Amino acid sequence: MTKTPGAATTKVGITLDRVVEAAFVVLQRDGIAKLSARAVAAELNVRMNTVMWHIRTKDRLLGLMAESIMGEVDLENLPGDWREQVAELLRRLRQAMLGHRDGALLIAGTFPVEPNTLAFSERVVTVLFEGCPTRKSAAWTSWSLFYFTLGLVQEEQATPAELHDRLRESVDERCFPGLHSVLEDYVSIDYSERFDFGIEQILQSAPTTKPRPHAAS
Repeated sequence: MTKTPGAATTKVGITLDRVVEAAFVVLQRDGIAKLSARAVAAELNVRMNTVMWHIRTKDRLLGLMAESIMGEVDLENLPGDWREQVAELLRRLRQAMLGHRDGALLIAGTFPVEPNTLAFSERVVTVLFEGCPTRKSAAWTSWSLFYFTLGLVQEEQATPAELHDRLRESVDERCFPGLHSVLEDYVSIDYSERFDFGIEQILQSAPTTKPRPHAAS
C-alpha cells in the first residue's frame, strides 16, 4: 500500500500508516457504512482517542484512504496515442478502485488535495493537452472521464443482481416501449465493455481541432 503522508508515532506505537491500513481492513470486512474511528480502534485494539489523535476527523481518514487508492495507479508506460493513453489511465484507476470494497464510493465522497491524487490529474490533463484544442476543453474532458469512471464503478460495486431483475419486471413494453427494447443492454453487467464504450464515446466527442490564430488586421 502506498505510504500515507504525515505518518507519526504515539506512545503506544500506532502510526498513521497503521491506522489507515486498519481502516482498509474494516472497509473490506464491513463496508463503508460501518467504517468509523471506533471500528478502526477496535481493529487495532486501542482506544478511539488514539485513532482520533492521528486522523483528527473521519473526513480526513477517508481522504487519506482515497489518496492511498490513487497511489496504486501506475502513471507510467502508457501505450499508443493520446486517446489510448488517457483510456489506459482511467482503466488503471478503475482497477485500483475495484481492488477495494466500496472503493469508488470512498473516492466519490472525498476531494483530497494530496500528491497521488494531484499526480493522477496532472498526468491525465497533460496527455489531453496533446489532443484538445484549449486548456478548458482538456480540463472539462478530464472531469467527464473521471466522473463517468467513478459512477460506473460505483454501480459495479453496489448494484445487486436482484435490482436488475426488479427493473425487468417493472418495465412494461406497452408503457415504456423504448426502454423495453434496450432493456438487456441497459442492465448489462459487462462493466468492462460498458467502460470501454463510454470512455471511447467521451474521447471521440472531445474537441480536437486546434483554434486558428487570429488574422492580422
